[in-house]
Amino acid sequence: MTNTPTSDSNAASEIPPRMAWVDLIPNVFKDLLRLDASARSGLDHTLLELVKIRASQINHCAFCLDIHSKDALASGESVERIIQLSAWEESRHFYTERELAALELTEAVTVLTDGFVPDEVYNRAAALFDEKELAHLIASIVVVNAWNRFGVSTRKTPGGYTPGQH
Repeated sequence: MTNTPTSDSNAASEIPPRMAWVDLIPNVFKDLLRLDASARSGLDHTLLELVKIRASQINHCAFCLDIHSKDALASGESVERIIQLSAWEESRHFYTERELAALELTEAVTVLTDGFVPDEVYNRAAALFDEKELAHLIASIVVVNAWNRFGVSTRKTPGGYTPGQH
């Protein structure tokens, strides 16, 4: 069965969540929260939200898009930069060089079906982040991908999040 969007405003209710995985395996949830906190340590919050939004766009995780877009807006990110993320390669002027390198690395790490992370992508990020920052950035990309996979596979419903909840 495929999820076909409808024009009905109640479309989300037609695609119910599959399971409450957080309730079923709370230790995995708590461990993932700890890993998330550890991964993002020392990285710029604005950059991290852009990375999380971009990975969530690629993975089609509406639940995570809801969370990270709202968190970014609440911390002062512009609507314009969030909207342009899906076309960041054509909208490079909205982002810093570090953000561009992080977005490019996010795509390479998220879409591994395209092959390995290309050397030029890794090297561009390595030139702009010190080794520890780069390790944290990669860890953060890996963690958001884990959250996305839980969100998509269990059909977490977007729309109920308020910034500051987690």
